[in-house]
Amino acid sequence: MSDNPWFRIGWRNLGRHRKRTVLTALGLAVGYFAAVFTIGYSEGLMAEMVENATGLVSGQIEIHDAEYRPERSLYDTIGGRDGVNITRLLDGVSTDPGVVAVAPRVYAGGLVSSGESTSAGMLMGIDPERELTVSRFLDELVEGRVPEQGRNELAIGVEMARQLAVGVGDDVIIVAPGADGSMGNDLYAVSGIFRTGMPELDASNAVLPLADLQTLITLDPSRIHEIAVTIQNPWIANDTAERLATILNPDDLALEVAPWTELNPIIVEFVALADAVYGIVFVIVFGVAIFGVANTMLMSTYERRREIAVMLAMGARPGSVVKTVLYEAGVMGLLALALGVVISLPLMLWWNIAPIDLSRLYGDLTIQGALLRPVLRVELDLAYWIWGGVALVATALIAALYPAARAARIPPADALSGL
Repeated sequence: MSDNPWFRIGWRNLGRHRKRTVLTALGLAVGYFAAVFTIGYSEGLMAEMVENATGLVSGQIEIHDAEYRPERSLYDTIGGRDGVNITRLLDGVSTDPGVVAVAPRVYAGGLVSSGESTSAGMLMGIDPERELTVSRFLDELVEGRVPEQGRNELAIGVEMARQLAVGVGDDVIIVAPGADGSMGNDLYAVSGIFRTGMPELDASNAVLPLADLQTLITLDPSRIHEIAVTIQNPWIANDTAERLATILNPDDLALEVAPWTELNPIIVEFVALADAVYGIVFVIVFGVAIFGVANTMLMSTYERRREIAVMLAMGARPGSVVKTVLYEAGVMGLLALALGVVISLPLMLWWNIAPIDLSRLYGDLTIQGALLRPVLRVELDLAYWIWGGVALVATALIAALYPAARAARIPPADALSGL
């Protein structure tokens, strides 16, 4: 491009008023940073929402009996009343290359009591070793440890612990309906207390080892309600779910393989809404920048009106004048893009690798069951950086159209006579 004479002319013209050129290019560069930062931060919020909605408890994919949802009946277990070979099923799911971890679960409704206090909630039976590879809500307990099988232990949320006025080591009574029509009840020790940051979960969930809950509700050891699946990338959950359905269907188990996009459709709508707004961000940011560039180009062409008049008087075509001004604007756009990348890249990398903690400004937020951490996290999406660069250069060229057309219409005789 340096061999292009029009490029050299544009670069030379920008060098005539370097301070003005730098200020204009810097304004465009800041606009570029504002656009990519706004989109990057929005993408970070969406990623936080999806990761926490799927990684905190539920998983990116859930496998149930085809009749389990939406009622989530105690009796609708995978494989029906005959149950299933759990180990074989888990191994089958794990064969998919996109799957990272799997964990079986059992659910039941029940009452948790201590003294005169009672809390109704969801009893969740887990395989502790597998569960810690799928979900995060038990990773860092506020107190105690994860319950162990065969010791009549459970972990409860901080809000449930507050309502029942119990702590680690205290006993609670659980009463729950059994799968055989009986009413199960037993005494359990609180081994740990967890905090998810979501009050509704912390107040209503009690976690027991899988076999212990199956014993309480008289559910055969081969019967489970759910398999939670964690995959490498939550954005490919639909494709992975389709592959798993193909892998598991030959077993004739009448399974439903549901990705998070089906389980949390409102979050999908939030993500789609954010994507739709990105174009508006570009229009607003660079729409404002157009006026600054147009003003600079008008000043530049006005100061060179005698030079342009000489060119026209010597036979230069108006199209050549327009090309000169547009190349000048294009070079300014490229200069501004380089400055924008230099400004944006270090900051965006920093906020991506080490997000700034904003917990002092606001606490945890939840949107449709998804927890948002108070951090300034941005995502680096190359596509939007490229589109931002295209929009920046296009802004410079569009802003130069009017000054270029005006310069091409300068009357040579009037300009040279000083009128």
